[in-house]
Amino acid sequence: MIANTPAPPYYAVIFSSLRTDGDHGYGEAATRMLELARKQPGFLGVESAREDGLGITVSYWKSETAILAWKQHAEHQAVREQGRARWYSAFQTRVCKVERAYTFQN
Repeated sequence: MIANTPAPPYYAVIFSSLRTDGDHGYGEAATRMLELARKQPGFLGVESAREDGLGITVSYWKSETAILAWKQHAEHQAVREQGRARWYSAFQTRVCKVERAYTFQN
């Protein structure tokens, strides 16, 4: 589903990852992180896709302060450590300021 974001400016965190084999609790943790993120002040929405091992998740935030607060959330920190140890063979996180956005809906 496409996230319903406000008019710019706002921020996007792009998380690109390569998964290891097996679930090892990943699905449950991912569901929990989405539940928590939705409760965070400044969270605007999320879009995610995975194909052939490559995952791309884009979360949208009102401010860099909101992104930092999410990064520092204790449960999120613990799950990120599990990701490094168990779920990902590689990942990259990019933080971007969205200055323009265009939409189309048929």
